[in-house]
Amino acid sequence: MIKLPFWEDSLIKKYNISGPRYTSYPTALSLTPGYDQQALSSAIEQSNSQALSLYIHIPFCHQLCYYCGCNKIITRHQSKADVYLDHLCSEIEAHASLFKDYQVEQLHLGGGTPTFLTETQMARLIATLEQHFTFAHDAQRGIEIDPRSLADNMLVALREMQFNRVSFGVQDFNDQVQAAVNRPQQLDEVLDILRQARALGFKSINMDMIYGLPHQTPQSYRETIEQLIALSPDRVSLFNYAHLPERFAAQRKLKEQDMPTAEQKLQIFKNALAQMTQSGYQYIGMDHFAKQEDELAIAQRENHLHRNFQGYTTHGNCDLLGLGVSSISQIGNAILQNEKDLKSYYASIRDQQSAICKGIMLSQDDVVRAHVIKQLICHFELDKSAVSHQFDIHFDTYFAMALEALKPLAEDGLVTVTQDTITVTARGTLFIRIICMSFDAYLQHQIKNTRFSRVI
Repeated sequence: MIKLPFWEDSLIKKYNISGPRYTSYPTALSLTPGYDQQALSSAIEQSNSQALSLYIHIPFCHQLCYYCGCNKIITRHQSKADVYLDHLCSEIEAHASLFKDYQVEQLHLGGGTPTFLTETQMARLIATLEQHFTFAHDAQRGIEIDPRSLADNMLVALREMQFNRVSFGVQDFNDQVQAAVNRPQQLDEVLDILRQARALGFKSINMDMIYGLPHQTPQSYRETIEQLIALSPDRVSLFNYAHLPERFAAQRKLKEQDMPTAEQKLQIFKNALAQMTQSGYQYIGMDHFAKQEDELAIAQRENHLHRNFQGYTTHGNCDLLGLGVSSISQIGNAILQNEKDLKSYYASIRDQQSAICKGIMLSQDDVVRAHVIKQLICHFELDKSAVSHQFDIHFDTYFAMALEALKPLAEDGLVTVTQDTITVTARGTLFIRIICMSFDAYLQHQIKNTRFSRVI
């Protein structure tokens, strides 16, 4: 049974600290140089899966959104996408032969703005993928879309290319907020595209929202969430804006004095949480919501939800292959990342048909901890004896330090630890990242060298 998050101000003030988002364990911060195409081949040989999820990174955007921390390139020159596709298609061809025994169950295009590509460019990409990989007939095909720059016939074209899921970047409907972050768009625009997507038969529609941006107030964002709920997307991602101007130059254009205070930001999230859950959305965890009948919500209730670099997913059986600049793959017990810089990516593809440059091979300890963290972050509960049996360990002995770290959280009612189970309480669901941090063997070193986003 899914617990609705329980809000307690004293706990929020005490535990609203920074920490990883755990789209993987170890996190991408643990990746080190010295990995290449051979590491990918070795990982495939050692993997038990023959199901594949493909992630394709398209880095281009027409216009800079000041809040964005993604790996992107702002340009109006459409020809740059042709050059990128030349290299991306070479990478696809080089990697695909290694996956001849696999079947693609899931495809996702992210960025940047994937629909920066023209219809012709998109058709070229999909044709190359279909030529070199074997797709399941019912494969999920998803794409991230900026409603402001979507070409007139692109949704129709995407549907003809068998895309069946779309994710719209919205962030906020308030005009003042949109102007401040350089992302003006009209509610009617979003509504028209949403209606078109539904009429074309897209199975799942997600909307990305952000709280913590300049000029947002509890009242203005309450109105935005009301408008969002009226649009009735199947899923909603409600991201906490992380202001890191020292890392992302564009964020320096945002005025901190215009941003909501820490107290206002918490109130914004509290209001949104209440609005979403009272409107029938299931709180999946952290910043994700889904309608009760959505397969993500069903998977959580039936205890087979998973999490990877694309967020929450129902395809935990799949190895993940990332293609394109900065993309991350998780194949068996290996995590591998491509070059983040476009020139370096191009040079690596030209020289060796692969841009893999960093990675990590998971130790058995990493595998055990990854399983525990995934179980807690997806389902809020853990069967200690099942973990002991699966990995041939004595849970309480193996995780003695983690259990010690959980004691103050248990005393504050965030988690219940018994002889057989660890259960996140309704109070604790908002702090799931902190609970998972207790099991993270890499964290102390990373905290000294990295600024994470706050958990709420």
